Amino acid sequence: MFVVVGVTGGIAAYKTVHLVRRLIGEGHEVHVVPTEDALRFVGKPTWEAISRNPVTTSVHEDVATVRHVSLGQRADLVIVAPATANTLAKMASGLADDLLGTTLLATTAPVVVAPAMHTEMWRHPATQQNMRVLRSRGVHVVGPADGPLTGGDSGPGRMSEPDEIADAALAVVAAAVSGRAQDLAGLRVVVSAGGTREPLDPVRFLGNRSSGRQGVALAVAAADRGAEVTLVAAHIDGEVLGGLSDRVRVVSVGTALEMRDAVTDAASVADVVVMAAAVADYRPAEVAELKLTKETQGDRVTLELVENPDIVAGLAAGRSPGQTIVAFAAETSTGEELLQRARRKRERKDVDLLVVNEVGWTRGFECADNEVVVIDRSGDVAAQASGSKREVADAVWDAVVAARL
Repeated sequence: MFVVVGVTGGIAAYKTVHLVRRLIGEGHEVHVVPTEDALRFVGKPTWEAISRNPVTTSVHEDVATVRHVSLGQRADLVIVAPATANTLAKMASGLADDLLGTTLLATTAPVVVAPAMHTEMWRHPATQQNMRVLRSRGVHVVGPADGPLTGGDSGPGRMSEPDEIADAALAVVAAAVSGRAQDLAGLRVVVSAGGTREPLDPVRFLGNRSSGRQGVALAVAAADRGAEVTLVAAHIDGEVLGGLSDRVRVVSVGTALEMRDAVTDAASVADVVVMAAAVADYRPAEVAELKLTKETQGDRVTLELVENPDIVAGLAAGRSPGQTIVAFAAETSTGEELLQRARRKRERKDVDLLVVNEVGWTRGFECADNEVVVIDRSGDVAAQASGSKREVADAVWDAVVAARL
């Protein structure tokens, strides 16, 4: 694939080196088009060495090949990372005063931008209006993330990580090629993500290792495919949530009971509900008002736990006509035992699809990749997928689309 990577004048330009290196490593032909300011952060020799192609910022070089439009015409994908506030404003206005600007105007390929700037600049009404304009024109946006910024600041505006940008950009191309780009248009979707926490006292809780990345990937993929998305998020780090589109409505919850109430409310008007969150099966029978201490508890502590409601089963029992319910199941079993447990769980919960993945100390949770099997109502394997969590997310949505036909 012929990929153009635009680099603009932000400190995050150093991270784009990794992005280009990954694309090259996956066999793509990459042409880097930096702005003059970008070269103040990462020099031309670095971009040429990494991309293995000549690099220029000017429309006045290599005139014989009409380079100022040919790059855009040849591109299968254009990524701008980092995309500064200035660059986003120029894109929204259609300005083309350098090679990157002319390339963006000349291309009909998918365009993906990864904004990077200080929080105040990101939140400025002018920047937000420019983002609305770009999205209305079909530009895909990755991030920005919420986290540490240059100068000691912290907040939304941090450029998403290179692998996240690459995953999202390649998924955009894959969706366009497969014809599934807007196959969720008009649907209202609810996705749960993250891990619930059940308090023991004001300090401690019972929890799990879920990062919420798979659920967030499902929400982003659904939005990219045209759905109206609500994400019910339990304890997800700002950096993970930073990959969300502003087309995703986020409802934050803490405990399993809060998750049940929020999901049930959102599901009342939803066409599809995907329960990807890791919800606690049990909670303490009593929550201590004061911190439990060694002085009061001694050297052994016995906890009485009570069962939490089965949110998925409740949703399935109360589903509206035509509504699709999808459950996730994390299992430590393997092989045929994994599939049998998944089939029993799907039948017990009466969901349309059950997505099962093997988890362990180093698998499933807190990992960039995932591997899943999707079981349908007949007990058959409707889909299998492995790879990045965005790739898995699109495979799950493919299965949902097929199940709704």
